[in-house]
Amino acid sequence: MLLFTPGPTPVSQNVRNAMSDETMHHRTPEFEAIFEKTRKHLFNLFKTDEVVVIASSGTGAMESAVINLCKNTLLSVNSGKFGERFGKIATAHGLKNVEIKNEWNTPVSVEAIVNALKENTNIDAIAIQISESAGGLRHPVEEIAKAVKAINPKIMIIADGITAVGVEAIDVTNIDVLIAGSQKALMLPPGLSILGLSNAAIETIGSGKGYYLNLSTEIKKQRQNTTAWTAATTLTIGLLEVLKSIEADGGIEKLYADTAVRANAVQSALKAIGLHVYPQTPAKSMTTIDDENAAEIRALLKTDFDVNVAGGQDHLKGKIFRINQMGLISHYEMAWVVNAVELSLAKLGRRPYDGTANKIFNEITFGIGK
Repeated sequence: MLLFTPGPTPVSQNVRNAMSDETMHHRTPEFEAIFEKTRKHLFNLFKTDEVVVIASSGTGAMESAVINLCKNTLLSVNSGKFGERFGKIATAHGLKNVEIKNEWNTPVSVEAIVNALKENTNIDAIAIQISESAGGLRHPVEEIAKAVKAINPKIMIIADGITAVGVEAIDVTNIDVLIAGSQKALMLPPGLSILGLSNAAIETIGSGKGYYLNLSTEIKKQRQNTTAWTAATTLTIGLLEVLKSIEADGGIEKLYADTAVRANAVQSALKAIGLHVYPQTPAKSMTTIDDENAAEIRALLKTDFDVNVAGGQDHLKGKIFRINQMGLISHYEMAWVVNAVELSLAKLGRRPYDGTANKIFNEITFGIGK
């Protein structure tokens, strides 16, 4: 079965081999050396002033960012389940929350953010997804961050990059927290999250807040190449192997370029066979298709063609399917996925199979046959 959900993503054999070695104690020079190497790679990936690794899912990093950087009122952007989650985190901790809510295919505008700031001067942090994976949407986060900092540089910008880090280059000039999760473009099992922090964020954090999710505590410890609490040793070893694999395959810039080509090829192939891409501004991390036969297509992909893609949640359940484009994906696997979608349409009597999807995918991916 080919796993093409936008998280968890497949874990390569070399990474599984690295994680299958003998269990290592986290308070040893051997693990500290591994942690130090991993941090160096993460600084190269995030391009931020500091990086912090937490043994949690991405939601743990989201919560840590909110409680450590928002003191009064959070402005959260809800264009999907994960944007909604930021607001729920704020209210769970007694913080005020101002929400901008859009349909899941609609990016928030810079103007809407600016207007919200004008209407509520107590907003001291903004939380937004770079790629909202509930619908495969890309928000204009860098433009928003720049506009916000021009109004008030003390407002903290919390950017959920869980389906963006490792997918595309992110301009972190005006971003204070950039969040990543292990099970997405980093191609690991779930359980590890990473936060890239600006110096302004570190200053705002001060002595930190919370206990396990106190970022001040973690910053102090991780600068010593250890962690405040028990480290996820096996996942950290796997993360180092992933980051080394990316470098060995040509580096992070090549990964970004390959992902961009793949995203274009998949979306173009599926449009060519009559399917519609759901979000107004699609993320490179996944292709989301809205279709009256979405549930049937997804079921056929799994039962007849050994391809597992993700469906939709809440009001989009049974109405969309989402295909992963993150990570080190072999061309032949991605080609089979788009081919399988076309075969599924043929089985449903939607259109006769003629290989169009594969043809378009190959033309764009390999730059030939046009």
